[in-house]
Order: sequence, then C-alpha cells, then structure tokens
Amino acid sequence: MSPAIRRSDSPGTRRRSRRRAAALGVGALVVTGGGLLAGPAQAMAAASVAVDFPTHCIPPAIAGIPPIDGTTSAQISVDNAAPKVGDTVTVTYTVVKPAASNPVDLALPADIMTPTGKVTVAGAQSADITVAGPKKNDPVPGKGEFPSFSITGTFTVTAPGEITLSPGDYNIHTSYIMELDTPCTVTDPPAPVSQTVIATDGGGQVNERAIQLGAASGAAGDQVTVTGSKFTAGASVTLAGRAGDAQTGDTATATADGSGGFTGQLTVNDPATTGIVAYEGAAWDAAKGAGPQAYTVTGGGETPDGSQKLTSTVKAGTLSMSQAGDSVELSAVDFGKGGASTGALRTVTVKDFRGGPAGWSLTGKVTDFKGPAGATIGASALGWSPACATKAGSPSTCAAGSKGSVGSAGATLASTPNGAFTGGEFTVDAGLSLDVPEYAAAGTYSGVFTLTLT
Repeated sequence: MSPAIRRSDSPGTRRRSRRRAAALGVGALVVTGGGLLAGPAQAMAAASVAVDFPTHCIPPAIAGIPPIDGTTSAQISVDNAAPKVGDTVTVTYTVVKPAASNPVDLALPADIMTPTGKVTVAGAQSADITVAGPKKNDPVPGKGEFPSFSITGTFTVTAPGEITLSPGDYNIHTSYIMELDTPCTVTDPPAPVSQTVIATDGGGQVNERAIQLGAASGAAGDQVTVTGSKFTAGASVTLAGRAGDAQTGDTATATADGSGGFTGQLTVNDPATTGIVAYEGAAWDAAKGAGPQAYTVTGGGETPDGSQKLTSTVKAGTLSMSQAGDSVELSAVDFGKGGASTGALRTVTVKDFRGGPAGWSLTGKVTDFKGPAGATIGASALGWSPACATKAGSPSTCAAGSKGSVGSAGATLASTPNGAFTGGEFTVDAGLSLDVPEYAAAGTYSGVFTLTLT
C-alpha cells in the first residue's frame, strides 16, 4: 500500500502548518529523530533563529498525489560564528517541524531515509553549501508524527565581514521496498536568513579553491558532477571520495581550464562515503584543495531479508606493449642519387588494463645510423607518419603523434588522455623514411629505434 499525504484544511490546522515543513509522500516522509541540535554548536551560534519559508514538494509518482505547496520551518547553526578568513565552518541545517503525519496505518521502519540539501551563503561571500545527513531515523508508527532531521556540510571563509546563511532546497531519499526521492524547493528563493557569521581577517594567504556537487546523494555506482573554481590554471585535479577523514578508493581526474575552473565526473561506489574533495598534487593538501562537500550513498549496498548478495571482482591489470618484430628493412637507394629509404615500423600493440583514470604516452627515439668505415647518417634524418587504431569497446581513444622527424631526443608516437575512466587495446603503426644523402658511402647503415611506454 502506498502512503498518500494526509492534510487537514481546518483553520487551526492551517495556522499551525505555517511553521511546518511541506508534506512528503511514500515512505520519503520519514525523517531522522533528535530534534534541534544542542550543545556547543548552538552556544557559539547565538544569532541562529528558526525561520519559515514557502516550499514546493513533489511526492514520488507512485503516491498518486499532486505537488504539495506548504511551509517549512527550519534553523541553521554553525560550529563557529566568529571565524577568521581561511577557517572551515561546519553548518547544520535542521528541518524543525515537518507539516504532515504518516497518512496511513502502515508503520515505516527505522533507518530508511537519507536527507540532503543546500544552504545559501550570501554577504561577504556567496556560494551554495551541500549538506547531507546519515541514513538513520527512528521508526514512524502508522498515523504517527514525523520528527525533525538535520543535515550538515562545511564551507571555507574567504572574505572578512558579515556572512549570512539561509535554508535552501532539500531532498528526502528513502530506501524502503524501492528507492524514492521527494525533492522540496524554496518557492521564492532565497529563504530568510537563519544564521549570521561575522568573519575577521586571518592575516594569511587564503585558499579560494571551491567545489560544488551536482547532487548531494546517490546510489552506489552513481556518478556525481563536481564543478570547481579558482584552482591553478591548467592543473590536474584529483576528485576523491572521503569517509570521514580518510580517502576512499573512488577517484577521478579533471583538468582546470585557463580560469582555474573545471567540471568532472566521479563514480562513487563506497557506501561509507560522507563527502567529496578535489585537490592538486599527488595527495590531499588543504592548502591546494577544496571540500569536503557532503555526499551520501543512499542505496545499492543493502541485502533485503530472504536475499543473497552476490559479489564479483574485476581485477585491475597493467599497462603493457608488444611488437610484431624487432627489425625493419628499409628500401635501398642508389649511390649518387640518395633520397628516401622507406619502410614501416613493426606494429606495436598497447594494452591498458589498469582500469583507472590515467592515460598513456608511447614515445620513440633513434640513434644515428652507422655505416661502413665510420660513415653516419644523423638521427634527425629519420622521419615518420604515425597512425593509431582503437579496438572497439575500449573506454579510451588513442591519438597518433605528429608527422615529422624522430631524432635522438624522441617524439610522441601515440597517446591517450587522462579521464574519469580509461583503458583499452590499441594498435600503433608508422611509416618510416630515412633521408639518405646523395653521396653517402655505399654499404649498410643501422640505427637503434627505442620505444618507451609511460
């Protein structure tokens, strides 16, 4: 049986509903218990006040009911209401009182709901903070009232002055019988200010790197869009999941454009994920990174009663190459005429079975060609015309290097770019042409051509 929204149109009920959250549908009405936050965070955030704002909620289609326009009562608190520039502030967005009760006699079980949302930052700096809560709630009895829920996130202070925080859109995701979402949006944004932070100048260099997420939650295996700003132009940026303070195995890469912005995709598989970060360099560095932005995995890891979870592992392989032979016979030229001595590089097969974000580069270089009685033809006289083919189904597509001289310093024969997911099988060829001088001494000339795969 699918719950539907139960509403009362009595005058008293309408007055009370002005301070209640908008109605939600089908299991998605379940929220975490605990009420308002208490303790040090509230004591430090004296300016925090509860606010009401119109909300437009769309129940899951299975509920069979139209969108609900109601009023959300919410409150925002912070762990530091007087930070310095450069400090990271933890923000908690609490939906104080939902508008509806469970409309049916069917009880809803514990720990089926994951709430997420946004907090609007304005004033001395502006941004949208991603906030998320754990998948945890008390059971809700049939026709019982829904308790409040809280979602948290962080932001870095980048400018001194008054910074205001307002409640934003939020979403209730439930994992009960099926995966369902009930998004609720602020009808006339922004909502009223609930918390004011007064920031002071920290006196040091400020890391202004920032990221935004396309979603604050998703099932295991879903991709989330990560958008960054104010990173180093042209820098390689690692996107990574976090479980608390530890980095998970979910990573991807993106490249910052000329203005320091980027957009990348991160596939999140680890159900323990609590946030996402982005950073420059080989490892997380708060001075060269941004985040974490809150993110939770809402489903995909549960095993229902009476079921068996089947697990299969895809083992990462290596990056390797092989070649169809180790010698090339170039065509002969006539003494006194010289010209192009031509041939073809033995086909090289590259197999990238690592299954990660890194691409590869295949380079070649050649020595001088040594002939009879100490005669030589310089390495720069060897030219090539590279070609590269990608096996169907490969995640990456290879690009051939440029036509031109090979030389002793070497040049790129073929490559694939970095990406969120790379790999595959590739065949690399090249036409070869050695420019032989007109009066090169008669005899055989030999050079060593070396390939390097990185």
